Amino acid sequence: MIQYLHISAQKQSNMEQSSDKVWYAMRATYGRNISAKHYADSIGIITYIPMHYIVKRLGGGKVQRKYVPVIRDLIFVYATKDEVKNLKRVIPYLQYITRPLNNRNIPIIVPEQEMRKFIDVTLSENRELIYLQPNELNIGKGTKVRVHGGELDGYEGYFIKIKGKRNKRVVISFDSVIAVAIEVNPDFIEVIKS
Repeated sequence: MIQYLHISAQKQSNMEQSSDKVWYAMRATYGRNISAKHYADSIGIITYIPMHYIVKRLGGGKVQRKYVPVIRDLIFVYATKDEVKNLKRVIPYLQYITRPLNNRNIPIIVPEQEMRKFIDVTLSENRELIYLQPNELNIGKGTKVRVHGGELDGYEGYFIKIKGKRNKRVVISFDSVIAVAIEVNPDFIEVIKS
């Protein structure tokens, strides 16, 4: 069951029609990204939260499988600048994720094509994904690669060893907000010479 992830065909069509809308990387503090998503969805703003299943042990030895956000506060919002400002007025705990530029902090905007790749990768149910925050990763130790073939055809990333995993994986980083490590058949990997 994919809940909170599905972007309907109607919303996808709206994404293609609105050239002034962009993907903002945002935080909804104190783990309130699901409630922020519900509100945004109710007023027609497209959002995306990467989710995954976890297994939680309860008292008495019971095990519960829960579907939770990959990163507690993370939410991506597809909207115009004015729509995001209005959304932030209604949801005061919704904040931009920023990066420094010319002594100012500017909101991180994820390019449309990169966001579509991220959604495609994270919606794939038939693979083990490892989510990493940029500070958990040393891309400099990896080899830049391009994937040819399979469902990741055309993706570029870094081939690196992830601590605690047996095989090397391709890590695709999405605008310094989040990275995803994916196991890829080595036959599909081309080293990109710099």
